Amino acid sequence: MLDSHEMDELHEADVPSNARDWRLAIRVLSYLHPHKLQVVASLGLTMLEAPITLLGTVLLGAAVDLYLAPDPSTPPAGLLLLVKRFVEFAGFGGSTRQGILFMALLFVVANLIEAGAEYANTVATEYLGEKLLYDLREEIFAHLQKASIAFYDRNRVGRLMSRITGDVGGLSEMIIAGAIPIVNAVVLICYMLVLMFRLNWRLALVSLAILPLLGVLTTWFRHAARSAYRAAGIHYSRLNIFLHEHLSGMQFVQLFGREENRMAAFDSINRDHRNADLKANLYGAVFYPGIEIVISIGIALIIWRGGGQVIHGVSTLGTLVAFVQLAATLYNPISGIGENYNAVQSGLASCERIFKLLDEPAVESPASQKVRRRPRGKIEFRHVWFAYRGDDWVLKDVSFVASPGEKIAFVGHTGAGKTTITNLLLRFYEVQRGQILFDDLDIRELDMRELRSNLGVVLQDVFLFSADVASNIRLGNQEITDETIKSAARQVHADDFIMKLPGAYGCKLRERGAGLSVGQKQLLGFARALAFDRCVLILDEATSSIDTETEIHIRDAAKRLMAGRTSLVIAHRLSTIQSVDKIIVMHKGEIREAGNHQALLAQRGLYWRLCQLQFGVEPEAASRGVAGD
Repeated sequence: MLDSHEMDELHEADVPSNARDWRLAIRVLSYLHPHKLQVVASLGLTMLEAPITLLGTVLLGAAVDLYLAPDPSTPPAGLLLLVKRFVEFAGFGGSTRQGILFMALLFVVANLIEAGAEYANTVATEYLGEKLLYDLREEIFAHLQKASIAFYDRNRVGRLMSRITGDVGGLSEMIIAGAIPIVNAVVLICYMLVLMFRLNWRLALVSLAILPLLGVLTTWFRHAARSAYRAAGIHYSRLNIFLHEHLSGMQFVQLFGREENRMAAFDSINRDHRNADLKANLYGAVFYPGIEIVISIGIALIIWRGGGQVIHGVSTLGTLVAFVQLAATLYNPISGIGENYNAVQSGLASCERIFKLLDEPAVESPASQKVRRRPRGKIEFRHVWFAYRGDDWVLKDVSFVASPGEKIAFVGHTGAGKTTITNLLLRFYEVQRGQILFDDLDIRELDMRELRSNLGVVLQDVFLFSADVASNIRLGNQEITDETIKSAARQVHADDFIMKLPGAYGCKLRERGAGLSVGQKQLLGFARALAFDRCVLILDEATSSIDTETEIHIRDAAKRLMAGRTSLVIAHRLSTIQSVDKIIVMHKGEIREAGNHQALLAQRGLYWRLCQLQFGVEPEAASRGVAGD
């Protein structure tokens, strides 16, 4: 079964539209403009290849009329006379045997030249396709880096990977195996029609008699196959999504013994994908044999009509042989157009999905104001309201000020809106009401990259890339020296375990830091934040998964990290925030209490109850115990 998002995607373009196809085609052509030289080269080679392809047919007909079955009553004329004179000029016109030998040699040479032109054309076309594929993937990945976090909430990673890999490959295939071959075929058909009408206009009309049948068959295939290929693409995305999620989460599948259940789910998705592909291929299984049948009818008509002309002396046997060969050559590109159109239809379905992705609005906005050269780090929320969906408000009229260098902690039950505050400050989402100010400037009027360049973040789940330790701390910022990295690691006590790794700072980590403990990953997150040296520090549950011994190290490192910086700390472990300047207690999206640790305990309100639940003793006694550690 398809989910609602996939059903919408299928229904949005369920009815094929010529207007839509043309818009998609024009947009694809815009990607070819930077490679116009390759396009011109390919078209030029096509114009050269087509007449060379027909040369072999002309030579075959001439060989029959001049040497195999000559008609003494009809002297050579036109192309036949031109070929005869060329043979005599080459010195092979002395006998029938010599003439046939020379015609055979010319036939071989013509085919060799055709093969060379085809090779050059194929190389130019493949190069063009690879450049197009490269450019599209570059653009998509660059666009995805600008997409909002809300966009990633709506789109799973497997689906996005299908766009970058499968759909981009399908679009490239549409150019290589679809559009360019169709242009080649049209050029060849035009050359052939001119030649056929020049040889025998009556047989040329007979050859064209089957074109309406070919048109009907192609039109049926176009309408039937488009939706089938679109559905097959969606099922392919579902398969990628399932594989990505379950291979990443295999530890939990095995931990909870859900292998058989997940295998059954995969079997269902895989079966749907197979059935969708089979349905799409079924149209091709009907279309291609149907084309062959129609072509056979066309050649039969030529033999019947042309044979009568030969019997009555209206036409020569060589002309009939040439016409049968030309008809086969004519119908092959026409049949090929149908096959290439198959690739075009599949590619257009890919285009729809790719351009829908590229049309997603980016979150970057033009900056009308800039952060001061030396930012102070003042943060202010003014009557902020925010909801992830509709009117289900996560934050309700939230207002507070974090002065430069001030340390503020946010506490409250799960779902109170603590992490949402940091998400809004980082502009992962935009507020619906109110304002968020950085150094008295509305963050919506600031360049997003400049805003984030002043914010250092340590999350509960630190993401590590498949690179060495130093690269995971530096994150590609070459201004951060190796000494800075080592200094940061030493200050947060990460240096101890790093030096025990094979290769130390040059040790290549596995995917997502597999093999490191949660605490070690978070220590690397602290080292990363310290190395980047931002004026505002955000700690989001950064010590929730750390053991007591490591927490002692982190507490010392956090003091150094927060020194001189505006710090917003989100923590469930209340023992880690008692020394901050201000504690803000969140409850159901609202600020219920605010003050330092002792002042809030004196109120004996929500914060007091949270301490009582967590420590299991009177909060004042727990506070004295922590202070004495």
